[in-house]
Amino acid sequence: MPHSLGNGSFVEVAFQTHSGPVRGMAEILTPTRKTTDGVLQPFRFVALEDDDHHRLRTSLDHVTDRDLLGLKSVAYSVPGTI
Repeated sequence: MPHSLGNGSFVEVAFQTHSGPVRGMAEILTPTRKTTDGVLQPFRFVALEDDDHHRLRTSLDHVTDRDLLGLKSVAYSVPGTI
């Protein structure tokens, strides 16, 4: 994002995953890092329809499966986990 949003703000989040679009309401959390292009700012879902939850879960499972097969970049792996 070009600039940070207020911590605790509520927003609608929509993004494309391997399993299809995911859309839901989220609470903005404290920014984690500034970059040359803007800020990385985490969020947590507070409302997610069942279909969106299923697509998100399927997409995360797909990433996890790739990680277990050794296809995911080590730059994104957590040390000390399998």
